[in-house]
Amino acid sequence: MATAINTLGRNSLRRRSLHEEVADCVRTMIIEGELKEGERINEPALCKQLDISRTPLREALKVLNSEGMVTIEPNRGARVSTITPEEIREHFEVICSLERRAAELAAQRATEAELTRLGQLQDKLEQYHQEQDKHQYFEINQHIHRLIIELAGNETLTQLHHQLMNRVSRGRYLAIGFHHRWEESVTEHRALLEALQARDGERAGRILAEHVMHTGDLLVRELEDKQQRLG
Repeated sequence: MATAINTLGRNSLRRRSLHEEVADCVRTMIIEGELKEGERINEPALCKQLDISRTPLREALKVLNSEGMVTIEPNRGARVSTITPEEIREHFEVICSLERRAAELAAQRATEAELTRLGQLQDKLEQYHQEQDKHQYFEINQHIHRLIIELAGNETLTQLHHQLMNRVSRGRYLAIGFHHRWEESVTEHRALLEALQARDGERAGRILAEHVMHTGDLLVRELEDKQQRLG
């Protein structure tokens, strides 16, 4: 979980603005559930936890507001945005299409060195799954999806995908907690890698699209069940 931003980390990221680093930290806290859905953000407490002043935190919250991860209410501060089944369904439908096309293009355009890199990431993914290291698994999983998007070599596709992924990151992290889905996801990633290595764009696109929608459909069902339980 996120704690104070240490001096080494802060100095190493001086090439970026401090509020971007803070946004990364708070985003992770939201994704991993340290800051709960619907929870009002206690700015003084968070500033103390992260060892920062109020200004970079407020700038970071503006970034997260633009991503839909927090909602800023006039004169009332910010709270963690809620996730609805409808939002998850709509976003995953679009992400599914984007990633399918990305896999098709990546199978054509990726170099052998890039495919080797994907294989190395897959090995790490399976290692973290075996170790049940949810945090590291999620980080590598995100990396793999971003890399496939980049290997498509289409900047417009990349930008659209980036805009949407932050909106569903909490849901994707939550899905890892469903043990059967975690097992399925690892298997699907392995099949995807094999299709890309075989330069079979049609198969790679189909596997990735199904992989994305399996997660989306599961999250929609879970959120609908949650709504029913809460009445």
